[in-house]
Amino acid sequence: MKRIATLAIIAGSAFALSACDVDQTEEGEMPEVDVEGGNMPEYDVSGPEVEVGTEETTVEVPTVDIESADDAEGEPVTEPGE
Repeated sequence: MKRIATLAIIAGSAFALSACDVDQTEEGEMPEVDVEGGNMPEYDVSGPEVEVGTEETTVEVPTVDIESADDAEGEPVTEPGE
């Protein structure tokens, strides 16, 4: 339904625009402009002071002991599908 309404609006707009007749009645002309002198603004910009350096950091990583689970007979337990 929405599609039909959209098509009807487009068709109606196309018909309305095709019924217009435009004729140029007078030539256009650019205005004459005379520009002299001028002065660009000046700015004094200073950014913040930034100190860049390196810092030595030591990170201790713990060791992890992993023990696998054994079944009652001492065999490693595996997940289904492995």
